[in-house]
Amino acid sequence: MLAMAKPVLLISAPSALFESFFTDGHQRRLSRGFQWSRNPSAKLNRVLAQQLGRAEALITTWDSPRFGDELLQIAPHLRLIAHCGGEVKRRFTGSLLDRLTIATAPEPMARATAELGAALLLYCARGIDRYRTGPGRRDDRTYPNVHFHGTPESLTGAAVGVLGFGRIGRKLVDFCRGFDLRWRVYDPYAPRDLARHYPVEFVSLSSLLKDSRLLVLTAALTDETRGILNRRRLSQLPDHATVINIARGGLIDLEALTREVRQGRLLCALDVTDPLEPLPPKHPLRSLPGAIVTPHIGGGTSKARHEMADDLIDDLERFFRGDTVKNRVTTSMLARMT
Repeated sequence: MLAMAKPVLLISAPSALFESFFTDGHQRRLSRGFQWSRNPSAKLNRVLAQQLGRAEALITTWDSPRFGDELLQIAPHLRLIAHCGGEVKRRFTGSLLDRLTIATAPEPMARATAELGAALLLYCARGIDRYRTGPGRRDDRTYPNVHFHGTPESLTGAAVGVLGFGRIGRKLVDFCRGFDLRWRVYDPYAPRDLARHYPVEFVSLSSLLKDSRLLVLTAALTDETRGILNRRRLSQLPDHATVINIARGGLIDLEALTREVRQGRLLCALDVTDPLEPLPPKHPLRSLPGAIVTPHIGGGTSKARHEMADDLIDDLERFFRGDTVKNRVTTSMLARMT
């Protein structure tokens, strides 16, 4: 009996990015189940188009070309796209979600991003950046002040605001359960019965802003949420509140936030920024007191990438043996996705 031919799989990724997701073990696993090849181009060129013409499955990354309905003509045999990354809505447009199966691996990225959120939340709540010593920092008065009077900062038992309560927000709450926090959440789409499983109170946006001295942004970037923290809403936050953004830079008016931090009224910890990312070396938030900026490291741990590769290969194997894809993206999900 002739063996069944392996499905043809094309991977769209430059070498370094591909290897950051797919270890030697992952590559051996791909070879057992697929005839696979890789194209490093970030643009749809002639060679990539020829390879797509034979492909039955495609793995994409954030360095892959963006595709619309033209992909259906270029790749007539294509049945499934497995995406390594968080952005879907603007990467696959037109009728692709109706005509193809598109899968992602959201859990590992959400867990890694929430981990960074927990780290920044604790760091900011304890005022560590203000207390740390180093080149150019004087702490002559800090030690005696702490020695005699203690420090007022603490995360334990604090009230924390969360804007958005999807995967990342929920995992953040799980990571921080031991601190007995009082979570106040704004998310008009999150099921209210989640409050039975998470120690959260759902509130209005105005109430969230008015009472949040610690505010963590975990929402997706949609037409509705873009610029949700504009100049007016930032002004509603209490004096000396801290804005922690581990979601999407476009949620915040960067210029307005910079002005608030420059004036000393707000503090921030930003893993993402928009429209500038990375921030230019001379941008004020890189050096202003009260500002912490990290280079979009939230979901990018090696562990998360390897777990994403595991999940995507699982779904590729499920699909081609006729089973249900676990992490399929549907059109009904798009309204609340980045």
